[in-house]
Amino acid sequence: MQKLPRLLHFLLHLVGLNLLLFSLFRLAFWIYFNNPNDPILLPDLLHSFYLGLKFDLRLTLLLILPLFLLGGLHRFSPFESRLMHYFWFAYLGLVFSAVVVFYFMYFGYYAYLLQPMNATVLRFAYNLSTSLQMVWETYPVIWLGLLFVTLISAYIWLLNRLLLRADVFANPHFHGWRKAGLIVASSFLLLFGLYGKFSYYPLRWSEAFATPHTFAPAVTLNPVLYFFNTLKNKDISYSTEATRKVYPLVADYLGIEDRDAEKLNFRRHIPTPGPLAKTRPNIVMVFLESFASYKTGIFGNPLDPTPHFDELARNGLLFSRYYTPHTGTARSVFTAITGIPDMELNKTASRNPLVVEQHTIVNAFKGYEKLYFLGGSANWGNIRGVLQRNIPGLRVFEEGDYEAERVDVWGISDLSLFEEAHKILERQEKPFVAIIQTSGNHRPYTIPEHNQGFELKLQDSTRLKQAGFISDGEYNSFRFMDHSLGVFMRLARSADYFKNTIFVFYGDHGINGFGGNHTPKFESKFSLTGFHTPLVFYAPGLITKPQRIEKVASEVDLLPTIAGLAAPGYVNTTLGRDLLDPRFDSQRYAFTIRHHNVSEIGLIGKDYYFRMYADGKNKLLAATSSAEPLKNVLQQHPEVAARMEALTLGIYETARYMLYHNKNR
Repeated sequence: MQKLPRLLHFLLHLVGLNLLLFSLFRLAFWIYFNNPNDPILLPDLLHSFYLGLKFDLRLTLLLILPLFLLGGLHRFSPFESRLMHYFWFAYLGLVFSAVVVFYFMYFGYYAYLLQPMNATVLRFAYNLSTSLQMVWETYPVIWLGLLFVTLISAYIWLLNRLLLRADVFANPHFHGWRKAGLIVASSFLLLFGLYGKFSYYPLRWSEAFATPHTFAPAVTLNPVLYFFNTLKNKDISYSTEATRKVYPLVADYLGIEDRDAEKLNFRRHIPTPGPLAKTRPNIVMVFLESFASYKTGIFGNPLDPTPHFDELARNGLLFSRYYTPHTGTARSVFTAITGIPDMELNKTASRNPLVVEQHTIVNAFKGYEKLYFLGGSANWGNIRGVLQRNIPGLRVFEEGDYEAERVDVWGISDLSLFEEAHKILERQEKPFVAIIQTSGNHRPYTIPEHNQGFELKLQDSTRLKQAGFISDGEYNSFRFMDHSLGVFMRLARSADYFKNTIFVFYGDHGINGFGGNHTPKFESKFSLTGFHTPLVFYAPGLITKPQRIEKVASEVDLLPTIAGLAAPGYVNTTLGRDLLDPRFDSQRYAFTIRHHNVSEIGLIGKDYYFRMYADGKNKLLAATSSAEPLKNVLQQHPEVAARMEALTLGIYETARYMLYHNKNR
């Protein structure tokens, strides 16, 4: 039997080695993150590994392409020149090292956000020191470093063995038609491996998302390829023409009376004072970090992690179907303040200098003190720019302004933040709008020494996962946030400002993944647990009739609802609508967006959830109360699907336009 040429012998074995290693990474990822309460069905799992192998083959072929093209030339051959031998070793070692770094980041990113790492990870580079400190405090960096060195050393050793084997067992000389035939055949196989399939269109990243299970794409994707795929279209744009086309539909949805499709007027002037405006009540808005609904007792969590919040919810206005448009704290802050979903793919809107100037309803509270509290730095996510640029006279309190000491990368603890904020609020002589942004419910899940009697609880791992928690650390961190909230409310009740204050509590976003057995199936299956958080208005001296309100609500509705209750009148220029205004109750929806290479946009309604890619592909309509939520009922309800698709696209196009056309005026 004719031996293969040395270079081809080496490359074939190198391809096999890389595919084996990448497959082991994929297997380790699936084993580590697999949720036994919501497993991927075996056919889907096998398909994920099959597709993943093709993605891995594409990456491997791209990495060896320079050696394939040049290594056959005498001058560049690793077999003919010692210099080239070391050069190609250095090249292969460096690119493999880079790939391993991507895999480490992919594991860490998924552990942090429960979604595949894409180009939006670059947003963490804008606060590099904070991000690196969080990594240091959260992950076993030293052990990971040792593992990295071990992997690279073993890889280099294996490369050397493969090269020696090729030199011994392969044919050093190949000429004539055999050489030409091998070049053609190997080139064809390489091109086919890069193309990825027998089809008019090549293998694309979107095929990983064809399986309904939300974990399957994360198992399937190759971290390096997916990152660069999403990097291509990282910037947002808008179309005035497309916005004009959807303007009549959106104008109906928003209740715009003074319509002007040419000038694209979205301005609504609400002159009537809110029913509570006469007393000029204080407003305290509290961002609760990663406060997923399914993790709270009021939504049925069996581990009773939030007794203090549950009490507030039972004695206030609880909006049980409140959704943020996206995950990510900086995105949520931007949306709550402006009323526009953050449409940025790579960075966040708060980091885009072209959209930093925005109109906000906060300014409707004239004569009020404006205060913002957070435990870390307001430079994080450039939220300082969004806040102080658009809210005149805003006083920002951040690390360095407090007596409490920093406890981890996120600054002072949530408990200390509430205590410090309370001390400042009780000294105010004018009515105030205060925003408190918690951040402690993050890895590394720090429980500070100063904890006002907080006691750790340990749970069985199976019971934790059934309730939607991944570890005792996460569970107790969530409990500590609730404990801190309880301390804050105890302090507030003893202060003069309490009786004339509206407290508004809501999650900046939820957590993607399995929401426990107590969560509606469609939310877990479609990872809407990352968008669903509680929203509570609590003001026992002002809102005397507690209610659990089931209408669908969105974060863009937050400030219009607060202003509708307590402002002397306000101007609304964006997508939010007063949740207590019955005019809109026949059309209550929550818009969602996932920032992929092509954004996945959706709309949650009372009975149905619609989603699609922004380019019109992969349309799905799911019944929210169905026992089989993954079933696509688009064909059974074409009118519902058409109506929701039109509004989804309408909000999508309008939001992109509004980001650049909502300046203070």
